[in-house]
Amino acid sequence: MTLETAVALSIGLAASGEDLWRRNISNSIPAAALLGALVVHTTNNGWQGLLTWFLGAVIGFSAFLVFFLLGGMGGGDIKLMAGFGALLGPSRLLEATILTAGIGGIIALLALCFRYAVRFWRQRNFSTDKQTEASLALASQQVDNYIPYAPAITLGSWLALIPKGV
Repeated sequence: MTLETAVALSIGLAASGEDLWRRNISNSIPAAALLGALVVHTTNNGWQGLLTWFLGAVIGFSAFLVFFLLGGMGGGDIKLMAGFGALLGPSRLLEATILTAGIGGIIALLALCFRYAVRFWRQRNFSTDKQTEASLALASQQVDNYIPYAPAITLGSWLALIPKGV
């Protein structure tokens, strides 16, 4: 396993786990991604790796900035994309961004299906148990208000790391 792969796996698992569990991405995770990417690029390419690292971070941050400004994405997601951008570099970042958007769309579609299934279930009164009804109401409210995007960023970035021709 390469150092780049190890950094990508650890950052992706930490960010996705925290986003799913706490509905938040701590600043320490993107910071660790930026630091890990800096180590990877300077180890592999010396001082020239700094340019790759910097451009990847700036482009990664900018990739979804418009969605953050429109209120459709959280700040942690933007910072995480900057960290993965720094790790991937500009050459693989476009692929990762497209994959991330596609995976995010699939996750959003699944969340919509779940939300409508919960509403259908509640309207038809299939549930008579008060605890089940409360659980469905809470699940529906969480889906309405939040879709975790760190798993999409992670999967898109991991897929961009796969060597071509494999």
